[in-house]
Amino acid sequence: MTDTRTTVTMPQPFATPRITSTREVLVRAADQLWRVQDKASGRVLGHLRTRVEPLGLRYRAERLQLATGAFRLIGEFWGPDDAVSALRHS
Repeated sequence: MTDTRTTVTMPQPFATPRITSTREVLVRAADQLWRVQDKASGRVLGHLRTRVEPLGLRYRAERLQLATGAFRLIGEFWGPDDAVSALRHS
């Protein structure tokens, strides 16, 4: 007789992604979510979310819709710089 047990692991907080842009700063909002803020004005451009995929980490650029309280996907990228750039130019 064998005893099979399943261990459920909770998501672990990731380290803040490094971005090359000096125009924005990332501020942690949750374990895998950061606010992307314009350094000069402090205005929130959107959010950066990390997701673990079989091929590596993916970075999602999202915007919060206040009316619904839901995030709207802007795009999904392999690098954090691309996601921040999408938020800057959208």
